[in-house]
Amino acid sequence: MGERPAILQIIPRLDAGGAERTTVDIARAIVRAGYRALVVSDGGRLEHELIGVGARVIEMPVASKNPLTMWLNSWRLARLIREERIALVHARSRGPAWSAYYAARAARIPFVTTYHGIYKARNIFKRSYNAIMARGDRVIANSQWTARHITSTHRVPAGRMVIIPRGIDLAAFDMERLTAIRVVAMRARWAVSNDARVVLLPGRLTRWKGQLILIAAVAALLKAGRWPSDARVVLAGDAQGRSDYLAEIAAARKAAGVEGIVVVSDHMEDMPAAYAAADIIVSPSTEPEAFGRVPVEAAAMGRPIIATSHGGVEETVLPDESGLLIPPRNVRALSEALATMLAASKAHLDEMGAKGRKHIETVYTVERMCDATLAVYAELLRGRKN
Repeated sequence: MGERPAILQIIPRLDAGGAERTTVDIARAIVRAGYRALVVSDGGRLEHELIGVGARVIEMPVASKNPLTMWLNSWRLARLIREERIALVHARSRGPAWSAYYAARAARIPFVTTYHGIYKARNIFKRSYNAIMARGDRVIANSQWTARHITSTHRVPAGRMVIIPRGIDLAAFDMERLTAIRVVAMRARWAVSNDARVVLLPGRLTRWKGQLILIAAVAALLKAGRWPSDARVVLAGDAQGRSDYLAEIAAARKAAGVEGIVVVSDHMEDMPAAYAAADIIVSPSTEPEAFGRVPVEAAAMGRPIIATSHGGVEETVLPDESGLLIPPRNVRALSEALATMLAASKAHLDEMGAKGRKHIETVYTVERMCDATLAVYAELLRGRKN
């Protein structure tokens, strides 16, 4: 393996999600910086991408929350650190972080955590479990909102916390680089015509992402005679085994009489094409997202967004410029926002999209994220040598 030191990232699984995509982006940056990139996970569809950027993927049951398995994982990680001369460990989720923390401390190497989400804590045991994410030598928050949450919940000193927003690969999310055939193929997959206007809600098919709220908003407009006949809605995402929720969505579509309007699709590999195949993006999450990938990706593709006004979204969407912000769980507000967007001219929607793209180019690029993360690594590694 040569003499280059290694940096290890650890994450439960490598399926869809912002934390998983960030893992790939940072692995690529680690390799380009001259380090070896290792990723420990329980497997997933992004493994091939990690291998493609030059990272080594090691499967370990780190998605488990079983205390015995977590203890064994700590022992396995300690051995891996020794064998691979790992210089720094970066944990991206709580369960793996507990195992990685003790392994890193035993090896006396830096330990970094990233808060990709906000963890609920209904009792003292859950708060103690969550607290591991605040025990890094550096704690990375993916938004200012997340940083405020960490400070109020865990009292992390300012010197240990760093705000590094999620970055978007603008080369991948670029309308000018997209071929028409990819857009046509995506619309065919959704079974919507090329002349239909599409409202897209991308994201895991889980209740807090707000699919049922969007269905209710469409139903309200349809009942009031305000839904355009050429408009369709696509709910696109991985159900991840939530068959009961899929059945609930199907029942809601049928009860609202919108089965011919609202389409349900599965996980999409080609997200840039999905955004390009839509006219309006919606992200009506009922719970605040620490960062919120959808509004940023949509803006990068020049698409206006309707999103709920909480969490990191308030930093990424420019209200009434790149999109519309509405109160969470408010069907009426979402209905009105949809009506406003659907009544707007294409020129106006394009102008909103252009403002969104410019905002992303200024603040939320993958290069800025990777440079800032590598700077954290470099600082800690210099401190270790000293």
